Amino acid sequence: MLVARKLRMNSLLMVFLWCFGTYAFGQDIGVQVKDATGRSLADAHVWMNGKLQGMTDMSGSLAFSRPVASSIEVRVSQGVYPERVHRVYLDTLVSPILVVMSDQRKLDEVVVTAGRKPESIANIPSSISILTAKEIEAQSQISTNIASVLGNTIPGLAVATPKGTNAGQTLRGRAVLVLIDGIPQSTPLMNGARDIRSIDPSVVERIEVIKGATSIYGNGSAGGIINYITRKNDPNAEAIGGLTTLRGTVNPAHNKETEGYRFAQTLYGRRNKFSYTASGAVDYTGLQRDGEGVPLGQTDGLSNSRSYNAFLKLGYDIDPSSSLQIVYNFFNSLQHARYISQNGKYGQTPTIGILGVDPGENTGTRYNHNAMLTYSKNQLFGHTSLNASVYYNTFRSMNRYVERANSWYGPGQSQINSDKKGFRADLNTPFQLGNVLGGVTYGIDLLNDVTYQDLTDGRVFVPKMDMFNYAPFAQLTLTFVDHLIFKGGARYEDATVKIKDFETLPTGPGTEGSIAVQGGTIPYRGVTFNAGLRYNKYACFNPFVSFSQGFTINELGRIVRNATDSDLKNIQTDPIVTNNYEAGFSSQISIFNLSAAYFISTSKLGVNLTADERGYFFPERAPERIHGVEVALDARLSSTLSVGGSYSYVEGKLKNEDGTRTYLGGARIMPPKATGYVNYAPIDAVDLQLSWVHTGNRDRFEPGTNGAYLGNQGPVKAVDILNFNAGYQVNKQWSVGFGVANLLNEDYYTVYSQFAATDPNYVKGEGANMSLNLNYRF
Repeated sequence: MLVARKLRMNSLLMVFLWCFGTYAFGQDIGVQVKDATGRSLADAHVWMNGKLQGMTDMSGSLAFSRPVASSIEVRVSQGVYPERVHRVYLDTLVSPILVVMSDQRKLDEVVVTAGRKPESIANIPSSISILTAKEIEAQSQISTNIASVLGNTIPGLAVATPKGTNAGQTLRGRAVLVLIDGIPQSTPLMNGARDIRSIDPSVVERIEVIKGATSIYGNGSAGGIINYITRKNDPNAEAIGGLTTLRGTVNPAHNKETEGYRFAQTLYGRRNKFSYTASGAVDYTGLQRDGEGVPLGQTDGLSNSRSYNAFLKLGYDIDPSSSLQIVYNFFNSLQHARYISQNGKYGQTPTIGILGVDPGENTGTRYNHNAMLTYSKNQLFGHTSLNASVYYNTFRSMNRYVERANSWYGPGQSQINSDKKGFRADLNTPFQLGNVLGGVTYGIDLLNDVTYQDLTDGRVFVPKMDMFNYAPFAQLTLTFVDHLIFKGGARYEDATVKIKDFETLPTGPGTEGSIAVQGGTIPYRGVTFNAGLRYNKYACFNPFVSFSQGFTINELGRIVRNATDSDLKNIQTDPIVTNNYEAGFSSQISIFNLSAAYFISTSKLGVNLTADERGYFFPERAPERIHGVEVALDARLSSTLSVGGSYSYVEGKLKNEDGTRTYLGGARIMPPKATGYVNYAPIDAVDLQLSWVHTGNRDRFEPGTNGAYLGNQGPVKAVDILNFNAGYQVNKQWSVGFGVANLLNEDYYTVYSQFAATDPNYVKGEGANMSLNLNYRF
């Protein structure tokens, strides 16, 4: 009887517990968050009726108490995905609520460079421009020069020239740090102005341009960052797939010797845990002619140049939460000139190309090797993720041969050499404090940069500068109230540059003008900060304000090579620390997308290249203030027609010792720039675009007593260029592209040739150039 009584009691207890559990479960609402492939998403933030409920676990799940209401609004956000909002009616609810996060908006809603982790662009309190793969492909129908692609599309970035260098192509009036997958390409110790054109566009998935000083990255980022993000391996690819591209170019008005060609082959695939992308490209540029058919001057030109690019990306999934990736990219671009320059007269006649052989070596980028190994781990501890990379970059760029130079005696040709080895570790830890969402990104950067400049005859122009830099950093993100986002962080810079004893090059016969300089160690230490707020609740008005500092040891080589003191300690080698203040907003109203920003950039000690009457450039250290405005507006008028444009204005001055202020030269400050486009897609398979690039007037300087302008102080007159590109998707495998740069065959002087105010650089822009592209995908 006792046993029977116990069994009845246990049975009643089990029924009670079952009923209580069922009742309790009925009082909870479960949410399951997945991506479009069905993969569970951890760390997704879930709101109910505007109140934060928490973050999903490893299985993408979260449960919270059922409210007393007939319906609720569930909002979910996770990292790079646009927010998803569901209206749920509780009387018909079948728990859990499945939320699928998919990126139905353009890919440029996601950015990784600004905060060193993937995040929505709507959460970042600064100005960012993104070029997607589709936009890069469309612009490449016009030109495969990636510097031109950027100059024609990015507000605040100066336009490119038909040259192998990006001299004068500043961002908001300051030097820009160029990265490939986060690997630095720029040589701030001795700027060679070939860093923007350092990769072929065929291997670039997207380009992220972060404007203004940033303390998230180190040396060289005073004006902002251009990060080329290479093509990612397709997780859904078959064992092998590929894309083959053939391209031909010609000047339609004056075609003699202007023919060019391009061939690119990409292979990609996935097998079990392994994935790969491999690519090779060769690009030949024919003779460049101006609008009247005259060969362009050959000073650092691109006529008869060949470019080669090889790319490899290997991926291995160790387990569902960790992976390894190896990336390698090689880029080479040299001019094999059949013409030499015949100097004109600045302001009167252009420098043109005539048949001849240049006595020097081929100019351009002799090679640019990049290699990187990356280890990624999710849930390293708790919800913390890790990305750790080791990388190596070696860069060689050959400048043009000169019969006579202001910087040394006799003829010569110089080469800039840069070798970088580095390590970077980024950790990201999300957290929640009550209703405050947060996350901190932290880590350390290590960099060894060895840069020098020598002449091909063995003379040393710039001594070897051996820099070791370590920089820990931390970046905090907080959402104080619904949609109000705060970002703030700091970076500690500790850099040491070692320079051995050296002698500056003679400026006359023998050792005339040469100075023996005692080398030494130059320490650089300091902390840079950033802080910003963005309120992104309303699409119609998404404002932000920010402050950020940048750190750069820019043009140290130029300062050192122009030494007038025998002791390195007495040479002014202080770093440039820039302060960037910015306010702006973005707005989406009906068919319109509008963004605008106003910025001020200051530095207590900048570096401005100033020329004397001999044409000799020297670095001028003085306080600087730069300000400007950028506006962009787009409208989708119908399902087949969209229009848009942008306007950017930059101006800047330096403060002289007597307190007066002087305008910065054209090498730093671009004239006002406006762009516009009309995009028409009459059917799904056809895409047509007409685009316009306008550079305005800038005349800030007076000529000298001899009637000549100093270098970088020439007046700039307005230039208007129309471009056209079209694409036709024949079927799933075949597509055709067509483009015309300088559609109206305008005959004009480039912005660079106008402000440079020197005879060798007084070169016209390229006339019309037509391209036909054939693509086969398998």
